[in-house]
Amino acid sequence: MNVYAFITPIVLILLLAEIIVSLRQKNGHYPFQDTITNLGTGIGNQCINLAVVFFVFKWYTWLYQFAPFKIAETWYSLLILLLLQDFIFYWFHRIGHSINIFWAAHMPHHSSEEFNLSVGIRASFTQRLFQFLFFDWILVLVGYSPEAVYMMAGIHLLLAYWHHTRLIKSLGFIEKIFVAPSHHRVHHGVNPQYLDKNFSEFLIIWDKMFGTYEPEVEEVCYGLTHPPRTWDPIYINFQYWKQLWDDAVAAPYWIDKFKLWFMPLGWRPRGLPQYDKNKRIGYTLSEQTKYTSKQFKNASPYILTQIALGLVFMYFTINLSFNFSSGERIIMSFAIFLMIISWGGLLSAKKWALPFEVFRLFFMALVFVLVLDHSGMSHWTNWSTILISLLTGVSILYVSFFIRKNNLEGFESHPAELT
Repeated sequence: MNVYAFITPIVLILLLAEIIVSLRQKNGHYPFQDTITNLGTGIGNQCINLAVVFFVFKWYTWLYQFAPFKIAETWYSLLILLLLQDFIFYWFHRIGHSINIFWAAHMPHHSSEEFNLSVGIRASFTQRLFQFLFFDWILVLVGYSPEAVYMMAGIHLLLAYWHHTRLIKSLGFIEKIFVAPSHHRVHHGVNPQYLDKNFSEFLIIWDKMFGTYEPEVEEVCYGLTHPPRTWDPIYINFQYWKQLWDDAVAAPYWIDKFKLWFMPLGWRPRGLPQYDKNKRIGYTLSEQTKYTSKQFKNASPYILTQIALGLVFMYFTINLSFNFSSGERIIMSFAIFLMIISWGGLLSAKKWALPFEVFRLFFMALVFVLVLDHSGMSHWTNWSTILISLLTGVSILYVSFFIRKNNLEGFESHPAELT
């Protein structure tokens, strides 16, 4: 079973609980546009994790034969695996803030200017692949099975998820050993003193041992030094990749085109404008203007409904207990990416968003009906087809009659350029 299919319901329950509490407190922790972008990115990331699991088990199974001995899965060996996973992830996380190519794989997670549990699922499309490709294979050579390593990576991810909250202020003595929300708030901060601090995910002792610990004192300002200012999950995930690619293409020296990817953040090829090293990096809440945009009026209730339907579709896509072929899962994943791209367009009132959404609805419904029929789960003449057609038809009618191109709501923020 895909471990992510198991932990997803836990994540959603915790997320829903925090949203309810935040709405009752009216604390403003969940602005609609940012929250939907987080959810959409998280849903898309589940499809990427589906591809990663096939890669992991194929490569790790081959690698496992070279382990000098095999470690039996007992409660204490799995506890040791958790500690080893946490130690390795500390260095993976730290390198992810130090080297260009690894920052490109990690940066999307930091792109939200808010901090809540939905930010915890604003995961990079490429980070999990980088983790298994460059770091976690060590655990297989130590002697842990690929299944155990993949499972523990999911558990470790869940243990780190609850840190993304502002509702828990302090945990007292626990914070001396374990990572708490206050530690991770600092890690997501762009305040100058908080940059590149608190990389630990389970035990905070790694930061204290290796000199990267910083307590939460000043109120944290969340985001990036160069925020993406969009709700498009594709641009959010590939913003820094594009920046590196553009620099590599423009670099006049061939060696620099290669070196660029593996150099520290801030390094630029010879012959290109260099960053001013004397300028302060980072900013505070008083200097921040959060990004907002106009969106289509009446789009909010529609998108919330589509999230519920999209989660059902995602559950079928990533659940390996269903007898779908790899090709069918790829097509279903493609439909999911169309869905989250469309949400970004609706949130930004893009002119292409409305016809795109109608096409997406039709495509996703057709794929679902055909996949259920081909797998033998439900014949295309059954009630499932009627239900899917009904939901799709109602959705298309709503988009056609209640969402208009020139009927917008909200406001467009114009943040000053941050240096």
